[in-house]
Amino acid sequence: MRRDALYLRDILEAVHDLEEFASGLSAGTLAEARMARWAMVQRLTTIGEATARVSEEFRNRHPEIPWARITAFRNILVHAYFGIRWERVWEAAVEEAPALGRQIAHILESEFREDSTGGNP
Repeated sequence: MRRDALYLRDILEAVHDLEEFASGLSAGTLAEARMARWAMVQRLTTIGEATARVSEEFRNRHPEIPWARITAFRNILVHAYFGIRWERVWEAAVEEAPALGRQIAHILESEFREDSTGGNP
């Protein structure tokens, strides 16, 4: 479904942004990097929102991606922002998001070939 490709591309763009935001930082310095911290939260939120909007049929075809877990993390970031654990944000941004990005890039290439090159869906 073409709509799914758009959400997947949003995820991939957010992953690339997270990699840029994390550049030059470490888990220990994230606490002092206020703008980078909140930028990471915003892009992780975007990823969670996009995963929630991917069609159920598509999610069922790709059970290797923890769709519900990603969406749940987004809900924590949005609704429990006062209790965010920054070490968890760091882990999600620099470890889990790049792995997700590789999975999404592979799916775009295999299922939406024309969409993986940045062309219009």
